[in-house]
Amino acid sequence: MKTGAKFIVLHHKPAGGGGGAQTSSSHRAWLAVFVLFFIFTFAFTLFTTRDTASAARTAASAAAKSKSQLPKPVFDALLHYASLNASSAGRMSPEELKTIATVLRHCASPCNFLVFGLSHETLLWNSLNHKGRTVFVGDSAYMVAKLEEKHPSIEAYDVQFTTKVSELYDLIEYYKGEVTGECRPVQNLLFSDCKLAINDLPNHIYDVAWDVILIDGPRGYFGAAPGRMTAIFTAGVLARSKKGGAAETHVFVHELDRDVERVCSDEFLCGENLVETKDLLGHFVIGKREKNSNRFGFCSVSASSSVPQKSI
Repeated sequence: MKTGAKFIVLHHKPAGGGGGAQTSSSHRAWLAVFVLFFIFTFAFTLFTTRDTASAARTAASAAAKSKSQLPKPVFDALLHYASLNASSAGRMSPEELKTIATVLRHCASPCNFLVFGLSHETLLWNSLNHKGRTVFVGDSAYMVAKLEEKHPSIEAYDVQFTTKVSELYDLIEYYKGEVTGECRPVQNLLFSDCKLAINDLPNHIYDVAWDVILIDGPRGYFGAAPGRMTAIFTAGVLARSKKGGAAETHVFVHELDRDVERVCSDEFLCGENLVETKDLLGHFVIGKREKNSNRFGFCSVSASSSVPQKSI
């Protein structure tokens, strides 16, 4: 009898009989590796995108600022030629010009620049603050009108000052009695009845967050001149009361060697805020305050002791 062919089938059996469990464990390990890789890739992409966006914003801001400013060679040339005639009477020295120009150059763009006084440097300040807002305040309606006639792009206003240099110490005594009232350091000057407040400028001037304020006027070299008491007081209030913009305001006072400028700067701008002096120019940096800080006055340390008594 003839028998049929036989097939031998071989079955592979892993040692120990635990093949299923080992395969499952291997799958879980690969899954864990995949999940970790996904998390790492997602986190890396997130942080890289955030850094790239931040760098792009910084670059865009720097580009916008650079575009709004005068090219540095032009800026330097204007300052250089203005300095050539700086030795003439009534003009700022090269060091004084450079000090103010440096702040304007590094000012946040666009820069809001308020100037009390019309001088030989008026056109220079308007040019250096390229594409920023520069406003001039003078005590002569005639001079303001002539300036605007010759240079229609300049923004200037005249103020009728009612104070006199000879009234300095009387006004300081008056202020001391009103420092928590009408002459408080944080207020809306438009509605102020303080004798030292300039409150008759156009309404919108009081809403501007001024970055730089220069006090180089009004006239103050003789007793009957209006003096700069009100300009310095107003600058001190504008700096402390401003809303928006940079947290600090740069305030410059020219001819700091005179009694009015020195005494009023001590009282309203404060020695603690004086960061430098160049020749006859004082440079103060004043931070803005909240309304409830009025009770502290203008300075953390009273300047009264440094004010000489009025002669009898």
